[in-house]
Amino acid sequence: MDKTDWHASIDDARQTPIPDGARSARMMQHVNMSVRYYAPRGRDQQTPHEQDEVYVIASGSGAFVNGDERRDFTAGDVIFVPAGRVHRFEDFTEDFATWVVFYGPKGGERDD
Repeated sequence: MDKTDWHASIDDARQTPIPDGARSARMMQHVNMSVRYYAPRGRDQQTPHEQDEVYVIASGSGAFVNGDERRDFTAGDVIFVPAGRVHRFEDFTEDFATWVVFYGPKGGERDD
């Protein structure tokens, strides 16, 4: 089901079931932009995505691997990952959760 609501609360996100076979819950969708809620437990097993993405850390802390770089993160931080790049959350706290915004064309936006 496509969600076209213009508002999603963290409480709504925490109560939205994650569909079988998915790792996150879609909270909004508009054309080629979607907002998802992602709260992995134990280990982050995501693979590179077809679209550019922005994470807004909702709660918790840990480390984020973005290509060859690794940096600590905490609630309130914003992280950008271009399409196709290997990335993952590591050593995150039990309360870790993030908003994920996927946008743009498959393959990512070009900056040339």
